[in-house]
Amino acid sequence: MFTRVANFCRKVLNRETVVAAPEDRRPLTIIPRDQHTISRKEISENALKVLYRLNKAGYEAYLVGGGVRDLLLGRKPKDFDITTDATPEQMRKLFRNCRLVGRRFRLAHVMFGPEIIEVATFRGHHLTHVPDETDAGTAVQAPAAALQGQNGMLLRDNIFGSIEEDAQRRDFTINSLYYSVADFTLRDYTGGLRDLQQGVVRLIGDPETRYREDPVRMLRAVRFAAKLNMQVEAATAEPIPRLASLLRDIPAARLFEESLKLLQAGYGEPTYRLLCEYQLFQPMFPLISRNFTEQGDSFMEKMVTQVLKNTDHRIQNDMRVNPAFLFSAMLWYPMLEHAQKLTQEGGLAYFDAFSLALNDILDEQCRSLAIPKRLTTLMRDIWQLQLRLSRRQGKRAFKLMEHPKFRAAFDLLALRAEVENSAELQRLTQWWREFQEAAPPRQKSLLTTLDDDATARPRPRRPRRRAPHRDPA
Repeated sequence: MFTRVANFCRKVLNRETVVAAPEDRRPLTIIPRDQHTISRKEISENALKVLYRLNKAGYEAYLVGGGVRDLLLGRKPKDFDITTDATPEQMRKLFRNCRLVGRRFRLAHVMFGPEIIEVATFRGHHLTHVPDETDAGTAVQAPAAALQGQNGMLLRDNIFGSIEEDAQRRDFTINSLYYSVADFTLRDYTGGLRDLQQGVVRLIGDPETRYREDPVRMLRAVRFAAKLNMQVEAATAEPIPRLASLLRDIPAARLFEESLKLLQAGYGEPTYRLLCEYQLFQPMFPLISRNFTEQGDSFMEKMVTQVLKNTDHRIQNDMRVNPAFLFSAMLWYPMLEHAQKLTQEGGLAYFDAFSLALNDILDEQCRSLAIPKRLTTLMRDIWQLQLRLSRRQGKRAFKLMEHPKFRAAFDLLALRAEVENSAELQRLTQWWREFQEAAPPRQKSLLTTLDDDATARPRPRRPRRRAPHRDPA
């Protein structure tokens, strides 16, 4: 009872001292249980435990975001997020299995073994109207809890507010639907249910301001459109090409995580098309985008499209995928072109130029996406094995098959053969495919019938330097 009274007093005080900045709000729509399709049976038991305990302690608590959206669309949610009027510190006192995370946004993670339920406190507006002796009603920046950079990006944002303010602070209307386990109703403050039914991705608030606050919202707009097979609303889409360069201000580590959500979630190929359409691909993959052609039919562009299609197929069929293979395929032709350039301009042996190009390409790409070392190490192996796959004489074929990344290297070889439509690569791919599946006697036969002249590539030699000519004394 004491907790309920304390929470009520806190809300009243907040309403008296802080008035939200004006927003273009839609009236609240409450959808009763018999008019929506969400059932508690489809919600994680651990998420329900958190919701029930918060309600029992006197706090408001709702299921919100992608979990609610996916349940309404008949999809299986990837995770369940909760929002509440309890502060992060109150959450930590209420749940022993809770830890607080985040600098920019303070969040509570309630851990149930491998499952983590993320709980956020209702967000408030950055600008509040606080009475001032010199100019009453002047908008004053909230102290210390919020910090905004000169370009409009939010650097810190721990302003707490009401559920109405929280709904306006969310990014897209389709992610601003709240489900209550107290009365099983659905709350819609932004017209999200209508947009969900019409297949529209609409940003809440002024699009340019919201994109400047967090440029990653542009990537999220594209991702939701591709994932849910929706259209980006015109006003939401218009500023994206103009503001795409803001992604360069995002930490490379965060962009790497976003790239996995974009390209390795089962809808990478349509996402790639939209990224190119809205000019968002260039800030993330400058090495690839600088080599785009007008017709879009270069080996590199065909490779990117095909590897994304293959990745989507594997994910949709519950097969394993590795981002190292995806990135090694996407960057293969930029790396190959750089190696050839070093060979021609630097007079280096091809193997040395290949090794230098490999390092240069990875270093440059990692400035945009901070690909972890554990992945770049695998990418190096996959690339270097491409030079060794044509050398199969003697025991080399058996040794190559023992390499941990042989299968990934073979898959890249098969992709190259498909993209380039090269007879030589197709013969090499077919030979390796048969060799892997053959019994030992057949493997021996395949090795003895190798045509050394046709399959073995001679090592390029560096030309000898002539000794300086000396005139006889």
